[in-house]
Amino acid sequence: MNEETAKKQAKDQIEEQDKNLTRADETIKENGKLEKLANALEEEKKRSEDYLNRLKYMQADFENLKKRLDRQLEEVRKYCNERLVLELLGIVDELEVAVQEGKQTESIAVFLQGVEMIMKKLRKVLEKEGVSPIKCIGQAFDPSKHEAIARVESDEEGKIIEEIRKGYIMKGKVIRPSVVKITVRPSLKTTKEVESSER
Repeated sequence: MNEETAKKQAKDQIEEQDKNLTRADETIKENGKLEKLANALEEEKKRSEDYLNRLKYMQADFENLKKRLDRQLEEVRKYCNERLVLELLGIVDELEVAVQEGKQTESIAVFLQGVEMIMKKLRKVLEKEGVSPIKCIGQAFDPSKHEAIARVESDEEGKIIEEIRKGYIMKGKVIRPSVVKITVRPSLKTTKEVESSER
């Protein structure tokens, strides 16, 4: 072999070794990157498991809180009127006494006076609960507060002239409309009948 060929082979071998070293370096770097990625992946797995466990605990806490609130709400619904009922029971006691006294006394005036006192107490209880009667006599008819069951002809349209049954508002909401009689203008037919009967 000549020297030139030997040099060329040596040069090729050196280049081949350089390429192999470069590949080895790249492989080492890639292995390092893979190791870092594997470590990062492991950390993320631990973190996600931690989050999942926390979420499960929070969900269980939420379910327990919801059950407790449902029980408390049911308890409140069951006994929310207790204070009002106790006040009404006091009035029932007084009505029973009034009936007993009314049976024993000859005077209707004494009996009526007792019933009026009881009515005052009952109105006070209702006022404390935010219940007030709807004023309607002489007022304009309002279908959101009044229910007309009779009409009386008059020159004035839509005025309330008689209250059949009281209506009540509780804290701004109509809980029972007033049943009323209202005025309406005479119809043409009725006016003609009146004119012909006057002749």
